[in-house]
Amino acid sequence: MNNLVFANVTHRLPRSIVTVLGISLGVVMIVLTVGLARGMLRERGRRESKINAEIRVSASGTLGLTGAQPFRLPISRAEEISRLPGVRAAVSVGQSFDKSDSGFGSRLIDGIPFDEYAALTGLTIKEGAKLAGGDEVIVDDHWQRERKAGTGSTVMLYERPFRVVGVYEPAGGGHLKIPLRTMQEQLGGEGHATAVLVACINPAQQEEVAARIRERFPEDQIIFTRDLPELYASGLPALDVFLNIVVAVAAIISTLVILLAMYTTVTERTRQIGILKALGMSKTKIVWVIEKEAILLSLLGFAAGVALVFAARFLIMQATQLSIDIEPRWVLIAFAIGFAGSVFGALYPALRAARQDAVEALSYE
Repeated sequence: MNNLVFANVTHRLPRSIVTVLGISLGVVMIVLTVGLARGMLRERGRRESKINAEIRVSASGTLGLTGAQPFRLPISRAEEISRLPGVRAAVSVGQSFDKSDSGFGSRLIDGIPFDEYAALTGLTIKEGAKLAGGDEVIVDDHWQRERKAGTGSTVMLYERPFRVVGVYEPAGGGHLKIPLRTMQEQLGGEGHATAVLVACINPAQQEEVAARIRERFPEDQIIFTRDLPELYASGLPALDVFLNIVVAVAAIISTLVILLAMYTTVTERTRQIGILKALGMSKTKIVWVIEKEAILLSLLGFAAGVALVFAARFLIMQATQLSIDIEPRWVLIAFAIGFAGSVFGALYPALRAARQDAVEALSYE
């Protein structure tokens, strides 16, 4: 029986290849889309958690993951927080997104008061000069290596050229940093910031410091930077809705691909099925033959899909600054969806084959 299954798959090789690619498309949709969405958010969280500050304070309800965070926090908040017991330093910062120069996706830009930010985070200039004001930008060495551009070059931000005046280290937050005042003027946030970064004298006492900030400013939102990676990856309800839609579409694609392929196959093999029934093969075995063929195509489609995912991940991460996390859990989910879609998609054609009358099947032209 297994030989019959393999023979049926290889006999109609072009159709089998198209079916395998159709199933692999569902795997790619699920794993790559989830990996891209989660990876970008986790990468942003990881970078923001490496800024040598334990606490991030922002206006209530303004933890936005879309780049549309309003400048609602007065910059005087940093000075007030810095006077609380246990606080080593507090600095107001701005953050916004601008379209990527690659034309794909967007990029995070930090607006910083350079001297205060450098003192808090340990940021140093390894090449060039620090931010002085105006349309200037400093970049990290990752951006410099990727763009093969250093000090003196220009980068388009907010649809106008900014001059790269320095390269900083260590990497943390956005790859690009501009003067806070420039960002305020650009986005209409004079006198305000999107957040205050707080460094503690003793990082082990950050919970106590956070409690003092919460008592002093009960309406502000307080987040520990150590929690940012998972917070960004899981804190966006709209993303979960989008991913559920992607999973549903992938399941429908896998089911319809197998349904169409198996239905056509059963129609073309009507005489073969009649011969099998005339030789005494039971309805159950005929159903199982069709289902085994669908399962084989599903496994091949899953393997092809995983290979395409890793190939696409490599190419995307080489060509862009996007980060893609391949999660084993979602690989298994993609496999389960493809497998279930294949089994259910082949069920109707298999039952149709099993119900055929042997005499009519043998006389089918």
